[in-house]
Amino acid sequence: MTLLTEKEQKQVADAITEVEKATDAELVTVLAAASDNYSYIPLLWAGIIALLIPGAINYFTGSLGADWLLVVQWATFIVLCLLFRFPVIGHHLIPAPVRFWRASNMARRQFLEHNLHHTEGGVGMLIFVSEAEHYVEILVDQGIAEKVSDDVWGDIVKTFTDRVRSGETLAGFLGCIDSCGQLLGEQLPATREKNELPNHLVLIPKRS
Repeated sequence: MTLLTEKEQKQVADAITEVEKATDAELVTVLAAASDNYSYIPLLWAGIIALLIPGAINYFTGSLGADWLLVVQWATFIVLCLLFRFPVIGHHLIPAPVRFWRASNMARRQFLEHNLHHTEGGVGMLIFVSEAEHYVEILVDQGIAEKVSDDVWGDIVKTFTDRVRSGETLAGFLGCIDSCGQLLGEQLPATREKNELPNHLVLIPKRS
């Protein structure tokens, strides 16, 4: 999974700059490769399977002594740990609620880390994407929430999520920024010059 190129990042930054000319809102975009490495989950699955399956076989067949049972359990654990390191397999071991919970937590941390809750008039907006989880979230401060209901962002998030799932992250960003810009331009039109927050796309690489 590859994050956006420098040229694509510039397209996102330019789109934000254009939108902010027409609104008092301050937009920050964040793209994370993943919200967690989830290394503990494959290990947990490997441990559970290694304990249960050989033990169950031995219980019903009695074919293994205590020493051999321990050897088989350790061998099973090691093989599964190696197997589950392949992303195509390991990804499916992580429950969807866990993936979305981790992505949602990261989105909220990014909102705070980029001081979106400290803008003049409370007009900060975060557009957050975590590619591995196919997760998109829009978070806004009080000044925007008073003008635009949270429900309004639902369709924009769904469209963006579908594009991320299809590998069209850049198109998703540009479409989302444009749609948000139209709403913000209507509800929070520009009344002053400002640029409290950076317009560039914030990239968070996958943690090892």
